Amino acid sequence: MNISKLAIALAVCAPMAAQAAVPDAQVNRLGSDLTPIGAEKAGEGDIPAWTGGLATVPGNVSYKPGDHLADPFASDAIKYTITAGNAAQYDAVLTDGYKAMLKAYPDYKMNVYQTRRSCAYPDRVYEATKNNAKVGELNGGGSGVGKAIMGFPFPIPNNAFEIMWNHTLRYRSFKAVRQFAAAPVTRSGDYTLTIVQDEAILNWSDPSKKTAEDLNNISLYYIANTIAPAREAGNVVLVLEALNATLNGGRQAWQYSPGTRRVRRAPNISYDNPGTNSDGLSTSDAFDGFNGALDRYDWAVIDKKPTLIAANSYKAEGSKYKDFIKPLHLNQDLVRYELHRTWNFEAKLKPSTRHVYARRVYHNDEDAWQVSAAELYDGRGQLWRVQEMQELQRYNVPLCNSGAEVVYDLQAGRYLALSMQNEEPPVNYFADELDPSRYTPNSIRQLGVR
Repeated sequence: MNISKLAIALAVCAPMAAQAAVPDAQVNRLGSDLTPIGAEKAGEGDIPAWTGGLATVPGNVSYKPGDHLADPFASDAIKYTITAGNAAQYDAVLTDGYKAMLKAYPDYKMNVYQTRRSCAYPDRVYEATKNNAKVGELNGGGSGVGKAIMGFPFPIPNNAFEIMWNHTLRYRSFKAVRQFAAAPVTRSGDYTLTIVQDEAILNWSDPSKKTAEDLNNISLYYIANTIAPAREAGNVVLVLEALNATLNGGRQAWQYSPGTRRVRRAPNISYDNPGTNSDGLSTSDAFDGFNGALDRYDWAVIDKKPTLIAANSYKAEGSKYKDFIKPLHLNQDLVRYELHRTWNFEAKLKPSTRHVYARRVYHNDEDAWQVSAAELYDGRGQLWRVQEMQELQRYNVPLCNSGAEVVYDLQAGRYLALSMQNEEPPVNYFADELDPSRYTPNSIRQLGVR
């Protein structure tokens, strides 16, 4: 396989150390045989070479600010479809989660298209990422990041901690405002949409900051305001995410409840507590694939290899909720799968800690560093839940990020679809009006008044 053999060897074999310790010769590969964020430029079988991605609006679509993104690959034909009947033929490129989905649901399928390596980012992100490779370090036994700033902190990773930090701190603009829908779906396909307005200052991506030490240990300011249905409207969450979970008490969170008209500290918005608006189908630390402290697990790299993931899912995001959300699983005619190289790594629960997931296996696309898929195991070692993050290139920014997230609960036969933007206003990735002074308990009390 044409992959970074040195990076694999370091990630699998090297002990977790503070320094990224990437030799200059390896750093200089960024932008050469590696992409500016550390993926292999070269193609491999059905995976083509990366040639720059969609860094601007492609010429075959029409777009103006405020539009939903049109599908630049709408004319692509399905190459093949995987079903329970032929899954064995594709065993090498299927995650265990997808194998389980194909086995559990007879009508589940995966339509596979040609691979489009569309991910691209601004030049300033590429420049910061190359510098990060030289100076970035892990702190607090893997619980924090130092010296680096903006972009991806560890483009040539030494271990699984650094791979997950690449996901956590991946570039998603500096200030963004979004409205999304979440739907806990019953076995029969019934659901009530929850609509959330959330906003974030991604402090890590502040262009005025020079190093992680300038961030006052806050990587993210975040507010989520539930606006529908009426019985849930006015519930507001505020999170100040720690860059190093071992300092200053780690994550700080508050919640406003319109029922009590009070703001309370919310330490339960972390780890395995039920996720907000999840109907118990997911955990707080599974939102966005994974978030928060890494300290309850031992992390280890498995390998890096071609894997099928949901990518360039413009058709899915462009659909109506009634067409997208179906019994047992999403409408698989709308979800696009492609073969990408993924970093595959696992988290095993430390004997001294607790969590409802005893083991978690992640698959991160090399072109985006984000969690693309994951398997979540219970204390008996049984596969419990399967996560899917539907990746697509926001060519209007540019950045590569997820659209819909889905958590399939195989034991309950239910699923949670969240972060859906199908019928919501387009994300504003240039929300310059946001200011850190807004992210206070008093502010969310005012937001929560119905």
